[in-house]
Amino acid sequence: MTPRGERQADFAYQAVYRYMISLINEVSTDARVKLPSLRQLAGRLNVSISTIQYAYSLLEKEGRVYSVAKSGYYAWPLSTNPLTGAGGDLLDRLYAAARRPGMVVLSGDEPALMASLDGTLLRLERELVRQYPHHLQPWSQACGVWELRAALAARYTSSPTRCWHADDVYIGADLRGVLDILIEVLGLRGATVVVESPCDWLILRLLQDAGVRVVELPWMPDGRFDLTTLDQLLRTEPVQLVLLSSSVSLPSGVALTAQHCLDVAKLLDHYGCWLLENDTCGELGPKLGQATLRERVNPERLVVFSSFEKILGSEAPYGYLLSRCMSSELQRQFLLRSFRLSSIRQRAIARLYQSGRIDQHLRALRQQLREQSEQMDQRLEQHLADQVTYRMPAAGATFWLGANQAVDMRQVFQRLLTRQVVVAPGELFSLGGLHHQHLRVSHTFHGQPNLDDALVALSEALHQAQIS
Repeated sequence: MTPRGERQADFAYQAVYRYMISLINEVSTDARVKLPSLRQLAGRLNVSISTIQYAYSLLEKEGRVYSVAKSGYYAWPLSTNPLTGAGGDLLDRLYAAARRPGMVVLSGDEPALMASLDGTLLRLERELVRQYPHHLQPWSQACGVWELRAALAARYTSSPTRCWHADDVYIGADLRGVLDILIEVLGLRGATVVVESPCDWLILRLLQDAGVRVVELPWMPDGRFDLTTLDQLLRTEPVQLVLLSSSVSLPSGVALTAQHCLDVAKLLDHYGCWLLENDTCGELGPKLGQATLRERVNPERLVVFSSFEKILGSEAPYGYLLSRCMSSELQRQFLLRSFRLSSIRQRAIARLYQSGRIDQHLRALRQQLREQSEQMDQRLEQHLADQVTYRMPAAGATFWLGANQAVDMRQVFQRLLTRQVVVAPGELFSLGGLHHQHLRVSHTFHGQPNLDDALVALSEALHQAQIS
């Protein structure tokens, strides 16, 4: 295993990732197996610790490994069987089930599965490797290469007063790493944060693990926030910031209206509250120029975070953030993390933006997602019309379903596992016990012939799990 070298250095994480898959397959037994530490693997493979950490994060996202705080990473035992028993952490069981062969995985949220740019990125990289040989590449760019930071700044600039510069942009190995830095820089440990609900489980768990006091603000059935409740929270609670989606909130699939954005922004400004804007699915909105919160709030109390993975695919997992403030502390934290990201990969992504190729891709991706959601809508109407309520998602790759009758959704989840179907129960998207009557299902199914069977199984599970 020698990831070093001119071309190999730019793709080190891929070589490390393949090595670790082989290692996991070799050591997998019926017992829990601890994997080598970041430092051990970095020394063994002669790569940076951040490269190892990045490869581990990909494996964890795929459900191949799991991490234990202050202990390290572990491979799932071969005997781990999510098809039996209802105990243990629900998210861990979902990840374990999703990686098993033969499962119909409807629990994910991977829009780029419909149209990734992995092949285009690799072609651009081959061109760039000739233009930027290894010995000419800078040893480290703690906050990301200038070309990509400048491209993102231009992308987010909309007017002379709503403008961004390359120095306002910070790029990290993945979204988790970027959010960890934000929690540290914003001083959120022990603070009170209002978060829209339902909310992505990665965000919720990171906040929970950091000791943040999370107050959940549910979306109303008509697709709006209860502004009276938000006003009361900001008035009576020591809220440090509010975390909301930029334009489309997932998994609920609700698109913010311009008026609603303005009303929320007025409240935040009135109380001098920071906005942490989640823009991970902002590019998937129904149309360009859609209303976004960042266009209404005070830019001096705004931080935006996102990643490329939802629109470009697994070959572009980098996370990034934009902030006009706290530049010294952000630079320090990114330096401390010592992210060693592929400069070639970042330049390739920058060229997608600079050439306009990204807009062509997004138009095609939105169209495919819209067609796919319409097909899924027909199937849901056919198989589940009397059992669930939902709205057509404004963007993204999932439907947010609410059961019409009271059901035990954990039992639904368990019954579906025995039928080799994986869904995401709604309770995963809340820390406060909300959404127990909901579930998320993906519509990026690529025309699987067994999708109708899976929805029939879901219908039967919902019926069998009714609470009398």
